Amino acid sequence: MLVVHVDVHVRPERVADFLEATLANARASVREPGVLRFDVVQDQADPAHVVLVEVYRDADAPSAHKATAHYATWRDAVEEMMARPRASTRFSPVFPVGEAGWESPPA
Repeated sequence: MLVVHVDVHVRPERVADFLEATLANARASVREPGVLRFDVVQDQADPAHVVLVEVYRDADAPSAHKATAHYATWRDAVEEMMARPRASTRFSPVFPVGEAGWESPPA
């Protein structure tokens, strides 16, 4: 398993548009066989700061995710909405143990 946090700083005037595009991507992503979770969280102190928490079954699943049409649509749509380039960090899950503890139902 692999957990990826994608840290995004959105132009303040584009937050609503960014969230709309990102939620469409998240809903499609959780239907991918290699995606266990795809959470979108927003900073309470800074609504223009959004983190995507992506949980994959294995190390190959992020590449498969990036090959989907919905990812390409999202990537192209949000590029100009970002205040700076997004950054990602890869994590190994510690708890919960096993895929069942991470899996979310399709949205």
